[in-house]
Amino acid sequence: MAYHLAQLNIARFRLPQEHPDNADFVSNLDRINKIAEQQDGFIWRFKGDGNDALDVKAFDDPNVASNMSVWESIEALSAFVYRNREHREIMRRRHEWFDNVDFYLVLWWLEAGQIPSLDDAKARLSLLESIGPSAKAFTFKTSFCAPSEELISSSVDD
Repeated sequence: MAYHLAQLNIARFRLPQEHPDNADFVSNLDRINKIAEQQDGFIWRFKGDGNDALDVKAFDDPNVASNMSVWESIEALSAFVYRNREHREIMRRRHEWFDNVDFYLVLWWLEAGQIPSLDDAKARLSLLESIGPSAKAFTFKTSFCAPSEELISSSVDD
């Protein structure tokens, strides 16, 4: 059985999303999302009513923005996040727009062909925060290989 890597990352805007100070970030989203979609190993990304997910309020805090996607491998996602020049240039400026968040990224494996739900992603972020990295919720720094068929569970609750 094949597995893909899902990821959720969140950011908390310092000012309301619509504030003019956030314009550079918001105006670059379509461009960066298009670059991501063209990367080797990209499979899917979560979208709201537009071409991004900024209109989806997944958390109680209205200033929290979410980004969720699925990739063929941790290497494919890592190549985009850390080695794509355009993505790196925008992310180097993140402190202009976003507050620090202790737990802002969670990775997990899912069966190829599955699309993660936002509720599952939030549960995995919560799991990471409560128990630290595990095979069900991890980070780039402490990652886990794709599981064998007998070890995988598509649910956080198992």
